[in-house]
Amino acid sequence: MHAGNIYAALVAWLVAKSQGGEIVLRIEDLDRERSKPQFIDAVQRDFEMLGLTWDKGPFFQHDRDEAYALAFEKLQEAGLVYSCYCTRADLHAASAPHRGEKLVYPGTCRTLSAFERAAKEAAGRTPAMRLRVPDESIAFLDIVQGSYEQNLERDCGDFLIRRSDQAFAYQLAVVVDDAAQGVTSVIRGVDLLCSTPQQIYLQDLLGLPHLTYGHIPLLVAERDRRLSKRDHDAALDTLLDRFGSPEAIIGHIAGLVGIAPTMDPATPEQLLSYFSLENLHDKIQIAWK
Repeated sequence: MHAGNIYAALVAWLVAKSQGGEIVLRIEDLDRERSKPQFIDAVQRDFEMLGLTWDKGPFFQHDRDEAYALAFEKLQEAGLVYSCYCTRADLHAASAPHRGEKLVYPGTCRTLSAFERAAKEAAGRTPAMRLRVPDESIAFLDIVQGSYEQNLERDCGDFLIRRSDQAFAYQLAVVVDDAAQGVTSVIRGVDLLCSTPQQIYLQDLLGLPHLTYGHIPLLVAERDRRLSKRDHDAALDTLLDRFGSPEAIIGHIAGLVGIAPTMDPATPEQLLSYFSLENLHDKIQIAWK
């Protein structure tokens, strides 16, 4: 866990608690290789130490394959799913335009014949599964970013709902889980803003309720680089060495991004009295200091 994770969790906690809501802890462990039990246990301990407690869960995505499969089958029966044999290199070679940080899929495998699909599988290609999208725009009101609209075909393209290793993709999993776990509000980084119309489209196809979304600015390092665990940016143990206590970490982050008037040590509960998303210093990014 690093400062960016703590900041996102803190804002989500404050949004929920300021509205009398509850926090759902979901462990998004679709990637079984990277989601080791010791890491998951550490995340829960870190949240507890920081005072970022939860009311429901933890829920684990590795337990949810049956629910994802039912949603997948519903989309498949509607004729909206097809096999995609493109590798990452293939996608980049297609020189498709980008929207935000997402590569727009150019529809390479959408119209493959049965013969062409058989040839690719005979050559050892295992397909992923994509969802067809229409030439249709989806708009919503983000509680941080304001109005946002995306044309699914032009700005996104057909998107993955099951990977070639047979794991269900993030977009499908979170839509199914949000509905099943009673989630009504989602707070996350602005880098995921462009994923939201895809999730709304899935909600419509599956007959699930829409949510309230808020996409907060990212904490960034030097040269506008996103904080990451890989680069050892502001890891929790480093933050404890620097600031001395969980309350000092929470207070520093809150003051830095604008949701507290000072950087004095504070618990999440102590921030509730003056919390407002309108006080965030920026909508896109805030430099980590």
